[in-house]
Amino acid sequence: MASSASSSPRPRHARRKEARPGEILAAALALFAQHGFAATRLEDVAHRAGVSKGTIYLYFPTKEALFRAVIRQGLVPNVAAMEALAAAHTGSAAALLTEIAARMLAITESDLAVIPRLVLTESGNFPNLARFYAEEVAGRGRSLIAGIFARGIERGEFRPLDIQTLVSLFAAPILLILLWRTTFARHGIIPLDPKVLLKTHLETFFRGLAPGAS
Repeated sequence: MASSASSSPRPRHARRKEARPGEILAAALALFAQHGFAATRLEDVAHRAGVSKGTIYLYFPTKEALFRAVIRQGLVPNVAAMEALAAAHTGSAAALLTEIAARMLAITESDLAVIPRLVLTESGNFPNLARFYAEEVAGRGRSLIAGIFARGIERGEFRPLDIQTLVSLFAAPILLILLWRTTFARHGIIPLDPKVLLKTHLETFFRGLAPGAS
């Protein structure tokens, strides 16, 4: 018979301690979105998370380490999920790329959209963050999509073209949508329907990739 201790709830302070990293990361993401990376202070993150500044240092020794953790928690699992999707996919390369594009679009609709925008806007002053993002997110994403294009070319679904260029062209509207959502959309200027844009892009893109297309 199992002891009662094994089924009893964990102490409140233990649950609180385990939740702290997540609470800190959520606070950091909100403040990075509001103020940018450079202007966000760790004491402000601590205040928003309801902890002391010293507590943050127990988990994240620097603001850069905190930002890296935000990327790892928010975006890296999305990349891993897309990799798993591609590994299990048995249909056409076009269908798989369409699903990948839909998942990328969903990220632009979430709070996570601020992460790539911050990397783009602040990479000049914080090149280490740009390199980290390239290795953990962008590089893995590009490798994944390149592999799908290679599969499509090998099967005769796509005509042979430079794969790295295809990856950039495939991702271009996602980047446009991300920048639009975090700038013009907030002020109601320069109207754009992201879903229509992406659908039109993919239809045009795949038609141009079809064997025999000129």
